[in-house]
This record gives sequence, C-alpha cells and structure tokens, in this order.
Amino acid sequence: MGDWLKGVARMISQKGGIFMFLRAQLSAQMATIADFLVTILLVRLFEVYYVYATLAGAIYGGIVNCVINYKWTFKSKGKKTNVAAKFILVWICSVWLNTWGTYALTESLAKIPWVRDTLSLYFGDFFIIPKVVVAIIVALFWNYNMQRVFVYPEYRYKKFYSEKETEKSIERTD
Repeated sequence: MGDWLKGVARMISQKGGIFMFLRAQLSAQMATIADFLVTILLVRLFEVYYVYATLAGAIYGGIVNCVINYKWTFKSKGKKTNVAAKFILVWICSVWLNTWGTYALTESLAKIPWVRDTLSLYFGDFFIIPKVVVAIIVALFWNYNMQRVFVYPEYRYKKFYSEKETEKSIERTD
C-alpha cells in the first residue's frame, strides 16, 4: 500500500496536464490559507480596516504561491529574477483584483439590509464571504492561466520542443 501511495504521489508531482492543474490548485489553496490567515489576524487582533488587511493577505499569499509554484508546480528552470519579475506583474493585478473585488462586493452587499444582517449574524466579519467569492474567481480565471501562460511558459514548451527535436533526429537517421 505504501509503494502504491508513493507511486501516485510521484505521478502527481512529475506529470503535466491535469496533474499540473491539480498541483497549481493545491499551491493556490496553501497560498489562500496564508492569505486568509494574515487577513483575519490583522482584522481580529489588530483591528486593521478589512481593505488593508485584504491587501496585506494577498501580498503574503502571493509570496507563498510564487515559491511553491517555482519549485513544485511548474518546476521552473528559468532565472529566478525573470520569473519573479513576471510573477510580480501578474500578482500586482491579482492583488488589485482581490482587494478591489472584495471591497466592491462587500460594499454592494452591505447596502442590502437582509443580506448584511444575515451574513453578519452567521459569519461575524461580513467581508469574509465576499473575499471567498472573489478569491475563487480570481484564482480560476486570472492566477492559474497567467502563471501557466506568462510566468512559467517553459513548462508548456519543454515537452513540445523535446518531441520536435526527437522527430527531427528520427528524420535525419532515416
């Protein structure tokens, strides 16, 4: 049983396609936990305004996500400075989308009395539900796609180029 689990873990860690997507989602979940932990601690313990706490959490989560994606998800071989520069560009947009989206959705929902009262009653800090909704949307539609296509593109092309080189060497030997 232990060998089977090790084999599955190795397969998930090494293959692309759906396995890369699963690794990216796991990395995103770890970054989200870091993000939400920082945000909630800042709001609850230090009484920081939720917009600033959301900004700080998104920045911290971005750092966690970049490190995990570089080393494990996309297994980047690119220069760390190049990857970091591209990641920062993507993450600035991500931080802005998360912060602005959380603010806009929270303030919009707060204008509806029964929604505000119900969510505040069950969840205490009202902004948490809009933050969750916005975080999911940004993660699926912005973060994963921009990282896969822009930040870590060599992962996509590595297999393609190696197959093309193999085909060329086979043609030369024929």
